[in-house]
Amino acid sequence: MSTLDDLGPVPPVPGERAPSRPPVPGAGVTVLAGPTAVGKGTVSAYIREHYPQAWLSVSATTRAARPGEEDGVHYYFTTPEEFDGLVERDEMLEWAVVHGAHRYGTRRDRVMDAVAAGRHVLLEIDLQGARQVRRTLPEATFVFLAPPSWEELVARLVGRGTEGPAEQRRRLETARLELAAEPEFDAVVVNDTVERAAAELVRLMGLDPASGVPAA
Repeated sequence: MSTLDDLGPVPPVPGERAPSRPPVPGAGVTVLAGPTAVGKGTVSAYIREHYPQAWLSVSATTRAARPGEEDGVHYYFTTPEEFDGLVERDEMLEWAVVHGAHRYGTRRDRVMDAVAAGRHVLLEIDLQGARQVRRTLPEATFVFLAPPSWEELVARLVGRGTEGPAEQRRRLETARLELAAEPEFDAVVVNDTVERAAAELVRLMGLDPASGVPAA
């Protein structure tokens, strides 16, 4: 399986400033990935609410909508047949089967349209998806969201109470593998607090965390 580390620069240790990158055409794309229960969705939601200049990609999925979820806001809910068509027509920037069940993916046209419009694009995806995007958009910035410690990650997973003991064990085993992928990324952001992690991610996207506008 191809990895990111042979295609990108050596990443910093957690908390260390990311290495400078040459400018790329357009607003560019930032890819956020990390282990299960690290808080990717929470950080992304905070950015959506507080930094309107950031454009967050909405994933397509074959799973059913949960209570309170809106089509086009939380996900684009598709049938398996519709998803098959997107894949066959090469309209997915990345896609994967998640937890051995439903498929999730990113529509290529929506991301490229946002980049063409000068938006600062954030993709919140899993490790499989990040590796696919690296092959397609090597000029993107790849950010790994890390927990403050393994103990904190375990506490977050157990504390949210959405999985039973067997599923928790399976997800923690997956999380160990996902944490080992940290060196494949261009920068690391430690999610000690949502506000600080979001501000650091926004800075890596090229926005000023204080104002939410493109940095000078």
